[in-house]
Amino acid sequence: MTTYDDRASLTDLTATVERVRSSVEGVIEGKPEVVRLSLTVLLAEGHLLIEDVPGVGKTMLAKALARSIDCSVRRIQFTPDLLPSDITGVSIWDQQRRDFEFKPGAIFAQIVIGDEINRASPKTQSALLESMEERQVTIDGTTYELPSPFMVVATQNPVEMEGTYPLPEAQRDRFMARVSIGYPSADAELQMLDIHGGVNPLDDLQPVAHAHEIVKLIDAVRTVHVAEPVRRYAVDLVAATRTHPDLRLGASPRATLHLLRAAKASAALSGRDFALPDDVQALAVAVLAHRLLPTAQAQLNRRTAEQVVQEILQRTPVPAAPQQHSGLSMGRGAPTYGQQPPRRL
Repeated sequence: MTTYDDRASLTDLTATVERVRSSVEGVIEGKPEVVRLSLTVLLAEGHLLIEDVPGVGKTMLAKALARSIDCSVRRIQFTPDLLPSDITGVSIWDQQRRDFEFKPGAIFAQIVIGDEINRASPKTQSALLESMEERQVTIDGTTYELPSPFMVVATQNPVEMEGTYPLPEAQRDRFMARVSIGYPSADAELQMLDIHGGVNPLDDLQPVAHAHEIVKLIDAVRTVHVAEPVRRYAVDLVAATRTHPDLRLGASPRATLHLLRAAKASAALSGRDFALPDDVQALAVAVLAHRLLPTAQAQLNRRTAEQVVQEILQRTPVPAAPQQHSGLSMGRGAPTYGQQPPRRL
């Protein structure tokens, strides 16, 4: 297992991430924070839900991330007539062998792109549940392990809802983070026209990292140190969603685990072998908001889940600024924390 035994190894791992980041940012203009979040989810062994209006580059972001890594990639276009077996695979009778032969479905890839996931029926959507949580697929009583790394990148539109099936709570809870790309700035859109006006930017995209390098990065992220006050801070944030008067469904314990894993990946992306409260704060909206259900009154008042999370961040006390200590066996120079009032974002 890869560990942070010295700064040189951490520098090497960071360089791999920078290559992937530069490759994706060459396709997605002017959205570095979106690209960073995508890489954070990948290194935290999570799944990403990209939700935004048509034409802002949701599918292109997913494809750019997939093509930047030398690994197996499958794309699934979700439609109302898509069957669960189209995703997981099916057993077919082999006349010569006189036995059933399993034909793997599109889920047997390292990066799976699910385009417009909410256009498929709930029955088909549920075919992803086992693979996203347990990284395996069970067909006819036989369990098949999925490759590593494994990531589902799904897209959906918040408009054009006719003929769609909203993702159930159990499905949304399995996505580590949700991101909205948003419209580009005028300068970024102008640059996009100059560079990509006559060519498809994906055509010239070449892999800049191998799958085994991503596995090493994931192993390294697991070793990132998280102090007890930072863990407590994450638990307090999630617990506050369960008692907030504007929410009828708060975040689950899985959300706490995802928030912690994402914070560790964010720390590694920043070149640190320990997580800070800032890592938790920066990811709280992306990791928690899509799991929350506002009350009817909150919806009438046009209160969004994102606004509720921001309010919780302002009210929850943050661990105080760290004091560095040397000679720690785990996370060299890892900080210890006091307690300070909530930080206004």
